[in-house]
Amino acid sequence: MNMVSLRNRIREPELEHDLGRDPTLGYEPREMHGSLRYLEHGIPTPLVRWHQHEEYELHLIVQTRGKLFVGDYIGHFEPGNLVLTGPRLPHNWISSDPPAGGVALRDLVLQFADAPLRAASSHIGELQGVLPLLERARHGIEFFGMSETVRIHLERIKASHGLQRFGEFLQLLGELARCTEYRLLSTVQMQSFDDDASLAQLSGIVSYLTDHCAEQFTMSDISARAGMSESQFSRYFRRATGNTFTDFVNRLRINRACQLLMETDRYVSNVCYDVGFNNVANFNRRFLQIKGMTPKDFRRQAEGRYGSKG
Repeated sequence: MNMVSLRNRIREPELEHDLGRDPTLGYEPREMHGSLRYLEHGIPTPLVRWHQHEEYELHLIVQTRGKLFVGDYIGHFEPGNLVLTGPRLPHNWISSDPPAGGVALRDLVLQFADAPLRAASSHIGELQGVLPLLERARHGIEFFGMSETVRIHLERIKASHGLQRFGEFLQLLGELARCTEYRLLSTVQMQSFDDDASLAQLSGIVSYLTDHCAEQFTMSDISARAGMSESQFSRYFRRATGNTFTDFVNRLRINRACQLLMETDRYVSNVCYDVGFNNVANFNRRFLQIKGMTPKDFRRQAEGRYGSKG
């Protein structure tokens, strides 16, 4: 392998498919799960790997401590760690203190699809209350003070079938939607709007910024695209995202830098310019401010997301 190909080697998360969800690994038999799929497993297991899938996943740790990897987030977990990840959001939990013989039960997991809930919410008004939760889950949500309540719900879901199981699931979703003690694990978030028009406008702005964040533009350029004066846009954007325009763009660029640092071997200096920063010193300063570590340290720690085989 030459140096160019080595520097651009891609290390993407494994995409999990139904065919790989073998009951011998802890999954329910396919005929049992319906729109919900319950899973529990211990370690060692081949399920502990850097991966993603189309479903939401509610993940409760009941034993061991270690490092948690969700998207570009790196943190610590211990028993009681409760996280909801959204579709295609890569994740992994790597235990650092397993006993020599492993543990029989480390993870309680519930997977559920996006489309059925959104389709049902258009006809069942009560379900619209969970839509903000689903939006937040795209960035990964860590909940606090909920683990015992959620464990009870998960055990009931495991033991039930049909309508009773779905009713337990709806109660669980309601508990999570009402929880105010949580944090998002992504570097960028959007806040909800009460009206669809404002949400659509904001989504269009954020989509444009996301697609073009490596390019050079000013707030004046973006406010003109939105049909607002700079002062109007500044107030609107701050209210909508919780960030100033400059901070939001910096977070988008750092978010993209994290992806490149995790998935390629490109030099840090190259990543800096790839994501739209004009000098390495400013890039390093912003990265440290947002992620709490340098780009080199982030890459080194991120290597742990693969763990060991088993």
